[in-house]
Amino acid sequence: MPDIRTRYVLVDGIRTQYLEAGDGEETIVLLHGGAFGEDAWLSWEPNIPALAERYRVVAPDWLGFGGTDKIRDFVSGAGRMIDHMTQFLRVMCINDAHFGGLSMGGTYLLKVAALGAPKWPIRSVFVASGGGFIPANDARQVLLDYDQTMEKMRQVVSVAYADPKFAEDDEFVKLRWEKSLVPGAWETSASARFKAPATPPRSEFGQADDTPYEQISVPVLYTSGGKDQLRNPGYATELVERTPNARLVEFPECGHVLNVESADEWNKLVLDFLADVSGSS
Repeated sequence: MPDIRTRYVLVDGIRTQYLEAGDGEETIVLLHGGAFGEDAWLSWEPNIPALAERYRVVAPDWLGFGGTDKIRDFVSGAGRMIDHMTQFLRVMCINDAHFGGLSMGGTYLLKVAALGAPKWPIRSVFVASGGGFIPANDARQVLLDYDQTMEKMRQVVSVAYADPKFAEDDEFVKLRWEKSLVPGAWETSASARFKAPATPPRSEFGQADDTPYEQISVPVLYTSGGKDQLRNPGYATELVERTPNARLVEFPECGHVLNVESADEWNKLVLDFLADVSGSS
């Protein structure tokens, strides 16, 4: 089984952490989710070894997350994170790759793929719980109310995973709790919702999704969880209908983090998808 290595690189002076595994001729870039304390390891640890059997896998920590410097741009917000990722790809000399994204990572990935002239060298896209309308519901509020306590982290896990065994697993919850205690991690995530007194109140959730999925020109695999509390039922059906070369696979018994809940099945699905993409190319 390929080893997962932790590495660092300077990107415009920003210390950026990433995981790397495998030495295949083709590269996969994995983009993690945006929950408090989230990083590449928490999002992708059950998936990287299987993918690295055939591919070179690179999984960076987003700007402000994990082992990457804790920086938040109060003007461009997500735009700065995407620009940093663009520079990371250039520094790493990644000129052609398959891209995977979980939740926030999948949403940002789809937005870049939908640009008329994508900033990233995207060969194909596969996402877990990414894209589409993000409701401001009770489950989302559980994530937003996280206060760095173990009990609150257990609640976060309970809404992100459908199978109760994850929230009942003390070690599983503790690992996520400890990562959320990294200096600057909570502040960077929470500060995304800071508003100046003169700024009209507006949540980043519950807003219309304006991504032009019709402009995505590469093959896309959407995967969603049938018991995802953080999304509206059937949200991904509209996405696959609007994306020219796409397919959707729903995992009926999974929640938001379906690539972890059903890792073996998800890994096989993605590997088959990538084999089809490479074969058709």
